[in-house]
Amino acid sequence: MGKNITIRSNNLDISTDIKRILIDKFKSLDYTLSEDLTEDTELVISIGGDGSFLRAAREMNFPDIPYFCVNTGHLGFFAEILPNEDQIDYFIESYLKGDYKINEFDLLEASIIGNDFTIEETAVNEIVVRGNRSRTVHLNLFVNGNYMETFSGDGLILSTSTGSTAYNYSAGGSIVDNRLNTIQITPISAISTNAFRSFTSSIILPAEDTEISIFPEYKFDQSVLIVVDGEETKYNDVIKIQTRNNGKKIKLMRLSDYEFWDRVYLKFLKTYDYKSLENYVRKK
Repeated sequence: MGKNITIRSNNLDISTDIKRILIDKFKSLDYTLSEDLTEDTELVISIGGDGSFLRAAREMNFPDIPYFCVNTGHLGFFAEILPNEDQIDYFIESYLKGDYKINEFDLLEASIIGNDFTIEETAVNEIVVRGNRSRTVHLNLFVNGNYMETFSGDGLILSTSTGSTAYNYSAGGSIVDNRLNTIQITPISAISTNAFRSFTSSIILPAEDTEISIFPEYKFDQSVLIVVDGEETKYNDVIKIQTRNNGKKIKLMRLSDYEFWDRVYLKFLKTYDYKSLENYVRKK
């Protein structure tokens, strides 16, 4: 049986250059390369930003194969290396020697239920329920069948611990160590007045054996926006959005020096130009 590496990239010039470099280097090591998964695929390399990785994971239906991310985007929280040849060589050497670890992250599953439809969605980072046309949305929130609140505001973010550093963090939610399996409910612009009473801070729950149900109240039109890892869809006549941990995981290859809180500091607090590409080698 052969050895195959599947490579996905966005269309930026820098990404396609890095893709070509990786293809040449792995071919010289007797690997085959492909755009899509094969029965021999042992690693998926995503070149781009975090959005490129999330799209690739969804398009491939979250396979039981590790991903490795090369950052040619902005934040690049999932990425291990920047697009320069020294780091590429270090990655390949580490991969061949087995000098890496595999992190597994829990996924979030949602059932979007209407009178005559049920749509299943899976998220790495978050599932967001928002109002349509920038209107205030009213959402009845239940946890394991117990009423928690009637939320009024722009929407609710249901985030995994992996997604706690994404939209959740921008909306004022807490960063959660990704070794913990949690679901975080974070309000977006909550209204808390005499007329509408909503929690204004996030709530963190254990993901295991927790089911969160949201029942929209419709005061204008019969629609809500549901955003799954940045992919937005408008739904009409949704009765309930039900989320849970589905037991499925996604795997990321991490180099041996990876540590979650170092990554948090590097991406959110350290002041430097992480987009500097001084060592990037363009070979044409």
